[in-house]
Amino acid sequence: MQRVARAMAEHVDDDLWNEFHRVVNMTSRELREWLETDDAQEDSEPAVGPIGTPTGRATLAVLAKRRGDLTVDDVAVMRRVVDRVHAERGVDMEPTAGQAHWRRKLMRIGHDPLKPVGSPRRH
Repeated sequence: MQRVARAMAEHVDDDLWNEFHRVVNMTSRELREWLETDDAQEDSEPAVGPIGTPTGRATLAVLAKRRGDLTVDDVAVMRRVVDRVHAERGVDMEPTAGQAHWRRKLMRIGHDPLKPVGSPRRH
């Protein structure tokens, strides 16, 4: 059996690392429990496997890693999550309820718009 090694990220930009951990304001436990619910399923991104969406599972995997263990794919996930949260939230990151569908969409990638960004998290 041949093993395929994932390319390790040589350097994770400080800004990306900090912004990812600022906008992903759900703990690993909160995100995992959310992804296990039916509300976490999305028509355009069907779950493959036991929980959530592919992006949600990838976010959960990144949260479980140390910075030095991130792969190139993990860095791409971090960029995609940060970009999606900013596209949905704009510059206003104050806690807000919004519509239920909008909140569920953001929670699928680890951002709960009812919680402040950058709130302390335990992984």
